[in-house]
Amino acid sequence: MILTKQYRCIHSASCACTKGHLSEDVIFLVFQQLNWNPKLIATLSCTCKWFDDLAKRVLWKEFCRVRAPKMMLDLQSSGSHNVDGNWRALGKLLIYCSGCNKGGLFNSIQIPGHFVYRTRFSRTSGKSFLLPQCRTDVLYVSDPCEHLDQGEEGDVGFFRGVFKSFSMSKVRKMLIKKGAQLHPTEVCPYCKAKLWSMLQAKMIPQSASCRLGAYEDCIEYYVCLNGHMLGICTLLPLSDSEEASE
Repeated sequence: MILTKQYRCIHSASCACTKGHLSEDVIFLVFQQLNWNPKLIATLSCTCKWFDDLAKRVLWKEFCRVRAPKMMLDLQSSGSHNVDGNWRALGKLLIYCSGCNKGGLFNSIQIPGHFVYRTRFSRTSGKSFLLPQCRTDVLYVSDPCEHLDQGEEGDVGFFRGVFKSFSMSKVRKMLIKKGAQLHPTEVCPYCKAKLWSMLQAKMIPQSASCRLGAYEDCIEYYVCLNGHMLGICTLLPLSDSEEASE
């Protein structure tokens, strides 16, 4: 069932959805029993503005904590009770491969975005995507989501990630110091913030292609103002990528 989001609803006394509605504590317990099912959280958030706010403040936060507990503890270890962007954006990043549109961000091929059952995010892998002078930053990066046999593009991989405390990171400071331009039209598919191209800023190290098992000249990724990362690469044939990793 498709629900239309009601942006004007403020959950006031005149709002129909206040009649017999459950308290936040009860809703919390219900979704705890549902193991923070992301599809049901998304459906609830479409009901009205109040439920949408509850989902962003509480339900998506608990979903993230259950899906990637160690990663969430680390992202919040600086003392913040929130994350850059918002919990809904981070929840989507954990389970959604953005794909790409022809003429869009990666301007090469049409591959629809899709949900993924499970993805591994690694802080160690994240170091490979940072220049040596930025490797004190903390970046979690996913394994590539493989889309094989894409015609002339070959085997395509999409990867995504998130920085810890991006506003204080060396990567952000370097992008600003370089005068890197934000993309004029495209935005982050997770939080809708503007994007920097790491390729245009010449901040993609050779170690990134080695980590991905990709061609060195066929990797590109963007970082948004909230520290979400998304990228694309052309994967080496399996035998070649095994030799490269050795």
